Amino acid sequence: MSGMTEVSSLTGRLLVATPALADPNFDRAVVLLLDHDEEGSLGVVLNRPTPVDVGDILEGWGELAGEPGVVFQGGPVSLDSALGVAVIPGGASGESAPLGWRRVHGAIGLVDLETPPELLASALGSLRIFAGYAGWGPGQLEDELVEGAWYVVESEPGDVSSPAPERLWREVLRRQRNELAMVATYPDDPSLN
Repeated sequence: MSGMTEVSSLTGRLLVATPALADPNFDRAVVLLLDHDEEGSLGVVLNRPTPVDVGDILEGWGELAGEPGVVFQGGPVSLDSALGVAVIPGGASGESAPLGWRRVHGAIGLVDLETPPELLASALGSLRIFAGYAGWGPGQLEDELVEGAWYVVESEPGDVSSPAPERLWREVLRRQRNELAMVATYPDDPSLN
């Protein structure tokens, strides 16, 4: 393995849970990878809305969050911390990137929730707030990929702000141009077949 020093980064890609993935935390999860390198990986689950309104926990951000305007459970780690993921149309290149926003991939970036919301309001295409995140230690995600737990697919900016998160798993699979599109038809309970 000595030649494999560099991990090819999956930052900005989606991990889509395969039907084989047994962890209930990630059943039919669609995870946006915000960071992936040899030190590990970090992402947020895009399709786990909670009943909590963004405005109830983060003053000023509620009206900027897209529909549904609730906090999403980003994953099982650090559930008491909030992460903001925002799409800036046009990808805000160089010095035009708004204060308080850090590009992750293309037009998708992380928002510093300490920034006054009004500084970002005009630039934001969409915003979603996540409580907690999904994390993997060094090599852990690679092991899960080898085991067939996840499909890795390209993200689209609209995935972050899908107005119907309960349909996101199927929608992401359905747009793939290969056998993954067939997985989208996988029944919720295979024992019912």
